[in-house]
Amino acid sequence: MSSQRLLSLPHTGMTGTSAWKGPGVDLTHLYDPLDFRTLVDPYPLYAELRARTPVFWHETMRSWVLLTYRDCRDVLRNHEDFARDRRRIGEEVPEFRQSLQSLDPPAQKPLRSLLMNSFRQQNPVEIARRARSHIHTLFNRLADREQFDWMRDVAAPVALRVTAELLGVEEPNGAEYAEISDGIARRMDAGLVPDRAGVGDRARHQLNRLVENWLGAEERPGVLADVRRDAERARVPEHYIRNTTGVMFNASYGTIFATAGNVVLTLLRHPEVLAALHRDESLLPTAVDELIRYDGPAQGTSRVAVKRMVVSGTVIEPGEVVLTLLAAANRDPDQFAHPDRLVLDRAPNQHLSFGWGPHACLGALFGRAAIRELVLGLLHAPRPLTLAGTPTRRPTATVRTIDTLPVTFRSESGAEALAAGRR
Repeated sequence: MSSQRLLSLPHTGMTGTSAWKGPGVDLTHLYDPLDFRTLVDPYPLYAELRARTPVFWHETMRSWVLLTYRDCRDVLRNHEDFARDRRRIGEEVPEFRQSLQSLDPPAQKPLRSLLMNSFRQQNPVEIARRARSHIHTLFNRLADREQFDWMRDVAAPVALRVTAELLGVEEPNGAEYAEISDGIARRMDAGLVPDRAGVGDRARHQLNRLVENWLGAEERPGVLADVRRDAERARVPEHYIRNTTGVMFNASYGTIFATAGNVVLTLLRHPEVLAALHRDESLLPTAVDELIRYDGPAQGTSRVAVKRMVVSGTVIEPGEVVLTLLAAANRDPDQFAHPDRLVLDRAPNQHLSFGWGPHACLGALFGRAAIRELVLGLLHAPRPLTLAGTPTRRPTATVRTIDTLPVTFRSESGAEALAAGRR
């Protein structure tokens, strides 16, 4: 396949390309995103870093790291001064690689408007109903297992089904797509581990082949069909559609997959939350948002300064990278009262887990719906879900994801398993 067909999945995670840094605090020695302790629980470290300074330089990532909610939000919505499109600082990036993720306004506007209109035409109630039916089938199949892996047996198939139905494409093989998604997630951390670039590039090519198959297949109801129908009228180039299809599919799958793991592990470690939702299911909408704020999948996303800027007293020079540490922002006590507590009726709850500004996640409504259906499924399961072993985390920095989550609906061993999971 021609290299000109390679999908554009930009490096928006924990990596930087700035060749030098200006004066400022360097806390590289304190923050290793791939350290085992950070992977297990990064939030105490984020609080310690924020207490030292709102902005610091990280030499390994060659970027400034932003820790406060205000700074992260302000950078994400300030597309004029902080770019996603690196062509704006003079880098040569081929036009055929551009997608929704890599374009900034005003160039992004026709494509984003086209996609927003298509998402509005989808039926979230029907998508939630089908997800509920799928979850019910999975739970029945797994009910009598001695134990099973929540990530492989529930999170992955639910994420794949919801994403394929939303976009209106044929559902890929589950095991094969899990490998593709993992490769792309690891590619986001190539600034920390350069060896991951090759694996990620191979995964991109595999995703590219899937997209070509989807575009060549008979149309199905969903986002992709609507977008393709209206693209010419909206004057959106075909390669934008191709690239963005891959970006959207992988972003949706990866977000739902990772969130499903983080949320369920949080519930298993805080049984009082499930008990409260049993007593009052009306809390579910705000509780889902709170669970996502509390331990969301997106740790950070980067921008590059277009001109000299000052962020919380720190000078950012043109061409320097800033990493908005979203997970730290979501625990900022200046924005969220008692940020380390789960407040099920927290409102407002304008967390940054789905981003902010012109690059905010378009499918956030459907992602929330999928997680809500998973929690609802647990509330109505014949037997409670319990831990059946010790969870493990994937060694990825940009995306916070559980690798294995051994669980069971056979609750007789639940107390011992729960104790093991809390260690």
